[in-house]
Amino acid sequence: MWKISQNLEIPLEEVDMHAMRSGGAGGQNVNKVSTAIHLRFDIRASSLPPAIKERLLGLRDQRITADGVVVIKGQRFRTQEKNRADVLERLGELIVSVAKVPKKRVATKPTRGSRERRLKQKSRRGQIKSLRGKVSDQ
Repeated sequence: MWKISQNLEIPLEEVDMHAMRSGGAGGQNVNKVSTAIHLRFDIRASSLPPAIKERLLGLRDQRITADGVVVIKGQRFRTQEKNRADVLERLGELIVSVAKVPKKRVATKPTRGSRERRLKQKSRRGQIKSLRGKVSDQ
């Protein structure tokens, strides 16, 4: 079991990780050693609570495919172990970000004083603009 937060954990069997060769500069090490990690996590098939699944699927994140699979590629580090820990941490951050239930907004009316101040400011701006007109000889 992989513990994401105090009250949230998932089995590591649900997280699919494959090692592959990194891209970019690095010379012989990059060309010969598979240090990059490609993580795939199927949200719908996971054991996450339904509310968290729903919020994850509702995210507008480029790492989540249309099929509901989170895809994260890690190649920041030179070792496979560090890249594996990095992608797991990034997946954990993504899940924790939706685990907290957003507070419902309570609609409120503007106060009487704020309405009066707004109208007073509007009339003041109107007077300033009216004084910008042409000057008459009278």
